[in-house]
Amino acid sequence: MDPLDRIDELIELVQDARSVPMSRTNFMFDRHEMVERLEELRAELPSELRKAAAVLDERDRIVEAGRREADRIVSEGESEHARLVSVNEITVSAEHEGARIIAEARTEAQRLREEVDDYVDTALANFEQFLTRALASIERGRDKMHALREIGTFQGEDAERPLPF
Repeated sequence: MDPLDRIDELIELVQDARSVPMSRTNFMFDRHEMVERLEELRAELPSELRKAAAVLDERDRIVEAGRREADRIVSEGESEHARLVSVNEITVSAEHEGARIIAEARTEAQRLREEVDDYVDTALANFEQFLTRALASIERGRDKMHALREIGTFQGEDAERPLPF
């Protein structure tokens, strides 16, 4: 299950918890169940972080493969250019053809770089969106926890009795 779904599940659990008698803001829930779900969430977060690291590693591999391919294409173009120039009868033609091959190779290399950059940008944008949603959910959870803590600090007749949660 996605960590964001786990967080939503925890929020729903808190929202659906039974109210403490005579109170609208205090509630009760199964402590063991809540701890178990929080531990599951904690266990899932590292896997999401590993997935993000894998995306970055894949990006690096793709960028490096694109660079190698671009270098190979440029090298082939330069080699072809040098070979054609060495033949006297077609020197002028060879210079033009070599220049065209190099320009084509550079264009292809640039296209590959742009494709890789677009892929990486999309992957990072998706990861950024995931992290933004996760942080927002965490912040909402913490705000609710702080609000509940503030409510629990009220000292009434039963100040000695612990809160039910």
